[in-house]
This record gives sequence, structure tokens and C-alpha cells, in this order.
Amino acid sequence: MPVLCAVYGCGHNSKRDKGYSYHRIPKMIESQGEKTRLLSEERRRVWLANINRSLADLTPSKSTFSRVCSLHFISGKPASLYSFTDPDWAPTQHLGHNKVDITLGVARSVRAAERNNKRIKIEEDGYSTGGIIDPPSPVVPNIHVAAKCDAGCQTELTGEDIDRMQCTVQYLTEQQDNLKTQLLSLQINENSFSNRGDDKVRFYTGLPNFLILMNVFQLVVSHVKCTSQNVISPFQQFILVLMRLRLSLSLQDISYRFGISLSTSCRIFDKWITAMNNRLSFLILWPQRTELRKTMPLVFKKNFGNSVSVIIDCFEIFIDRPSSLIARAMTWSNYKHHNTVKFLIGISPQGCISFISKAWGGRVSDKYLTENCGILKKLLPGDIVLADRGFNIADSVAFEGAKLYIPAFTKGKKQLSALEVETTRKIANVRIHVERVIGLVRRKYTILQSTLPIPLVKSKPNDALAPIDKITRVCCALTNLSDSIVLS
Repeated sequence: MPVLCAVYGCGHNSKRDKGYSYHRIPKMIESQGEKTRLLSEERRRVWLANINRSLADLTPSKSTFSRVCSLHFISGKPASLYSFTDPDWAPTQHLGHNKVDITLGVARSVRAAERNNKRIKIEEDGYSTGGIIDPPSPVVPNIHVAAKCDAGCQTELTGEDIDRMQCTVQYLTEQQDNLKTQLLSLQINENSFSNRGDDKVRFYTGLPNFLILMNVFQLVVSHVKCTSQNVISPFQQFILVLMRLRLSLSLQDISYRFGISLSTSCRIFDKWITAMNNRLSFLILWPQRTELRKTMPLVFKKNFGNSVSVIIDCFEIFIDRPSSLIARAMTWSNYKHHNTVKFLIGISPQGCISFISKAWGGRVSDKYLTENCGILKKLLPGDIVLADRGFNIADSVAFEGAKLYIPAFTKGKKQLSALEVETTRKIANVRIHVERVIGLVRRKYTILQSTLPIPLVKSKPNDALAPIDKITRVCCALTNLSDSIVLS
């Protein structure tokens, strides 16, 4: 098959024009070291520039079958790869344009030959006299700037070109430094959180500031087994868990963010959420009666004295539809019209979460949940419990010597009496705080607002608590580290 010369305007054909030889456009050599790779890459670039062809025009598939005829070389053929001072290192003749100055290449070749002859003569003189001569330093190829000679530095670039290149190098160096700074700020580590202020801490973890974040981390990390072979650092694992709780990120999303596998992110989350549940449960504390009375907010003291010990309510979290019919029936909530798990939460008059139950199926009633979750055993004689209308547990609370205050019913009545209206107003005025706390927990840790998959609801073998129990307890404990929503 005949080949054509790739130079524009040449038109030599190997079948028709027999007096010419045809040479391939050089390829990049990847397997003979860095020096050869750079030299071959530069030679290919110079060839394409001299024949006035671009990489977009002469694609790799086309360049494989492209040739340059011998008319475009001084000696009729290209020089070897390492003869970079030879004028025939790239085609320079009859290219159809005057962008290539052949005189510079020839002059450079002459100077290189003179230096080589001079070096050989010095070596021969040294060997003939028996003198010791230092071995000649290897010649390092530089395509754009010629080698130094006795007369000074010879270069193809003008002073203006060199100044422009120096400005470009300085600009690129500054850009590189800026990119490194931005990359460090995007990484998740102690420095990236401490340097960006408390806003980043609040956004990713829900905690008030970096100091509290590090204190919680130091409290938990000593009870988590970490080795030098872990893919990410202990602090990054800790932030991984908080980001999942705070932003309700899927484990697959977290895997991409931290550059780890899905199975690794699952193991990290399970390991750390268990440790955090064990180490932070003390933050959900049922206060002593003396402490309650010393710090009782004025609004409670005005309406109920110093005897209010807890405000209770229930909240539900959506879950996926279970495959089991029994589980599906136990978790169906007629109130939410969805499969849910239900928790009983209790807060102190000061606004701190003092009790959180285990997860129950959404079908369970508020009364049954309250009587069987263990909160009534914490009551003391004389305590006052505030609740909503659905908590018909006056007898159970009275059995502990305490009192239950709930809004009055209009069932069987035309209207409430003046006393009932005033009592209901007082109860509603302070009972709203428990709903505000529930809203705070769910806004701060949005995993409690999402629809949870079934694996988070089921307990694992040899584990008394399901993952959802640990998650909810940890979220409530971390919320207690924030400022109270109840004014004193």
C-alpha cells in the first residue's frame, strides 16, 4: 500500500516517487527511563510543530501510518534520538513555511561538534602525558536552551521571552501553593476543623465548638480499637460517624467521601456507635431532687412550685416496610400512617434530656410504653409529671406517689370550666418545651428525620441493643452538650 508524505504541499507518493525514503513520525518511548521518555516526547512535539500538524489534526491512529519523506532532511534521513544537536533531529527542509530557522540548528550542531573534538583532543593529550583528567560530565539535553560554551550562553530565546517565562513560572508556583492550601482545607482532620472556626464543627457534627468536639473524641477514642493499619485515622472515623448522624448520609456516600470501601465504612460506624453509646450515656442523667429545686426555672416555679421532675412525650421515626407480616403489623402507626419505631423521651424542667427509652414498634400506645419502659421507677413521692392528653397514666404515676398533670378533656362536657382552662394553659405553656427539645434533636441530627433501613432496627446476635437504640441515645447525649432551650 503506498504512503504519502505528511508535510503540507509535498505530495510525494511512495509508489510514484521512487527516489525518496519515507520515515515514521517518532513515538513516545515509555519503557526506557524518564530521560528517554522526556526526550522522545519532545522530539515528537518538534516533529509535529515543524511539519505544521497538531495533535488534534494528526491523531494517534493517523500518525501510525503517516510518513515524512527524505526531502525534508538535510542528510536525507532523520538523526537518532540522542543526537538532539543534529539539524536532522527533526525535519527542517521544504516544509512549506518559514517558521523553522535552520541556521540555529546548524550552528548548534557545529558548536557541539567543536566541543566534542576539543574534549577528545584534551583527553588524548592527557592520556599521552600520563596526566589525570576528570571524566567529562554527562551532557543533559535541553531542547529550548542550548548548552553553555566558552563564549557564553547561547539561546534561542530573547530576554523578553525569558522574563515572560519567569513570570509564568512564578504565577504557576503561586497557583500550586493556593491549590495545596485549598486541598488541605477540604481534608477532614483536626487542623481543617480548628482552622475553619466553629461553623464547620456545628455543620458537620452538631456540637457547639471545636473544644467540645475534641473532648468528646478523647472520651471515646480510648475505648475503640485502632491500629496503624487502619485506612483512615481515628479522628476521621469519629467524624465519619458524626457526619452520618448529623447529615443523614448513606454509607455509600460516606465511602466515596473518605475514599474507603462500603464494608469498611459499615464496620467503622458499628464499632464507633457502640463505643459512643457506652461512653456518652452518662450525659443522659436523671437529676437529683435537690439539684432540680436549686435550678428550677421561674416559669415552672410560678405555676407548679419546685415539684416538677420530668416532662414526657413520645416521638416516632419512619422505617422501611418490614418483609415479615408480624413485624409489619407491630410497627404500623395509625397516627403517622407509616411503619415507625416509637421512643419515650423525658426532659427536666431545665431543658436537658433526662430519659430516653428503647425503640418500640409504632403500634404500641403511649400508655403501655410509659408503663413498661422504666421511667416510672425513677419517680419519687411528691414529684409532678407533665404530659399530653394521650398519656392516661394517672393511676400508674400515683402508684409511685407522684402526680400527673395533663390538659383537661372536653369529652362529655360542653365546655371546660374556668379552672380547667387556666390549668390547661399553664400546662401547655411549659409542656411545649419537650416538643421543642424533640424538634432540636431531630433538626440537629437529621438521621432521626429520615426513613431508616431495616438493618438499623434489628438487633445483631449477642447484642442487647439495636443500632437505632444506640443512634438515638447518642444523638440525645450530644444534644445535651448544647445550650438549653429553656430560659431560667
